[in-house]
Amino acid sequence: MSELNNSITKLTEVFKEVREDHSTRIGELEKRAARSEDAPNNYVAANDNNPLAAALLDSREIKDLTSTFRGKAVVKITGERAAITSADTTVGAGRSAGTSLVPGMRVAGIVTPYERQLTIRDLCTQARTTSNSVEWVKETGFSNNARPVTETTAKPESAITFNLLTAPVRTLAHIFKISRQMLDDGPSLAAYVGSRGTYGLKYVEEQQLLTGNGTGQNLNGIVPQATAYAPPFTTDAEQAFDRINAALAQVEQANAVADGIVLNSTDWRSLLGIKDGENRYIAQQSPFGVQVPRLWNLPVVTSQSIPAGEFLVGQFANNCFIFDRLDTEVLISTEDGDNFSTNMATVRVESRLAFVVTRPEALVSGDLSVST
Repeated sequence: MSELNNSITKLTEVFKEVREDHSTRIGELEKRAARSEDAPNNYVAANDNNPLAAALLDSREIKDLTSTFRGKAVVKITGERAAITSADTTVGAGRSAGTSLVPGMRVAGIVTPYERQLTIRDLCTQARTTSNSVEWVKETGFSNNARPVTETTAKPESAITFNLLTAPVRTLAHIFKISRQMLDDGPSLAAYVGSRGTYGLKYVEEQQLLTGNGTGQNLNGIVPQATAYAPPFTTDAEQAFDRINAALAQVEQANAVADGIVLNSTDWRSLLGIKDGENRYIAQQSPFGVQVPRLWNLPVVTSQSIPAGEFLVGQFANNCFIFDRLDTEVLISTEDGDNFSTNMATVRVESRLAFVVTRPEALVSGDLSVST
């Protein structure tokens, strides 16, 4: 009898455990049904705008979770859903900052293109003017009749003639349009635009100083005024070095003393690489020397502003003069055109100068390549 009672007690306990387990499972099924597509309050559907939440709820690992779960569950999101977190983090063509949960680190500053080294202004003598033009008097003729004379005889008469020349002050300028919001939100942008605008102005200034044709509002540059290359002697087996040497002799024939040579930087590199018949570099500084660039005992100024294949030699300091009327100026204004109504600002970069070449015969330009 006691064994029967024990068996009934065990069956009762087992039945109780099974009933509790079934009750738990039924409760979980009811919760899942509440999240199904047929349920009136679909949680996943309510979160369609959040693809990450939808992906989590659709995963088997999440669906298998119950109130009795203990430990951890790992959900792996692959395919298109992985793009939610692995998309490009930078903004650009076809990209959006909203495709990334973690914004990329922004490096400070703006990457600026390389700027040309400007050297021609440094060759010239620089002065200032307060007028809109510069005038100078040039001797144009000298009849020298000086000679030995006997006592009490009339002395010979000589004559000098002059001419008044004028160089107008020219304006170099350009403008940029920037929104007021950009200036407010990125204050360093105005400084960047001013810096790049100043470089652009100096870039054009160097071209004008060197090759300006003097027409319209252009400066009258050095090369158009320089004397054309006409060698005073011939050289056997002529090389580029020989042409420069002959040009220096041409300057000396004008009673001037050359103080510099201007070459395109590529041409100068080519000259440095010339070797003799035994493959020895002619230039003493090739390839490991550190000497200052010199040719025929004169300093060489390299510039990308002079066309490749051309050279310019002569006396620069005493013949090329820059008269600055207005140093480079950067101004920002909101009162230009329709700036007020369009919420824009205008950045103006401007300078004014006159350029004078007093004795063109002291400067010689020509072709560096040897005629065959």
